Order: sequence, then C-alpha cells, then structure tokens
Amino acid sequence: MHPDHIKQLIHAGLACDHLELDGDGRHFEAIVVSAEFTGKNRVQRQQRVYQTLREKLDSGELHALSFTTLTPEEWSARRG
Repeated sequence: MHPDHIKQLIHAGLACDHLELDGDGRHFEAIVVSAEFTGKNRVQRQQRVYQTLREKLDSGELHALSFTTLTPEEWSARRG
C-alpha cells in the first residue's frame, strides 16, 4: 500500500493538524496530530486512527502501522 493512500484515508476520516508517515510498503510509522485527541487517552486516540483505516487493516491490504498520536499542544511542546 502506498503511503500517500494511507495519508488520504487518515485525512478523510480525521481532522489532522499534522500528519507524517514513513514506511517500506508493508510496515508504516506515523505521527498523527489532531485536536480531536484532546481529552482522550492513548487507547482512545489509537482507536480513532484505526477507525479511519479499519477496512484496509481488516482486508490485510495494510499490514502494520505504528503511530504516535498527539494534540496540537503536545506537538508544539515536543518540537520545542
């Protein structure tokens, strides 16, 4: 699966302030920054991202994705 397609799916299902995605075609790593994560714990944030990709994960088209989920404030603080 192409990284641009994964980004499109995430953007279509989640309002992202920032999205980075790297991968080798089978395994991907992402940083997802969204105001929707405010007040949500880590598991709730991950569930929200997985919702945007459920069909591709269930079909096996997308094999592995690890990600970091941050609010805009957390992202800003991380970048210094």
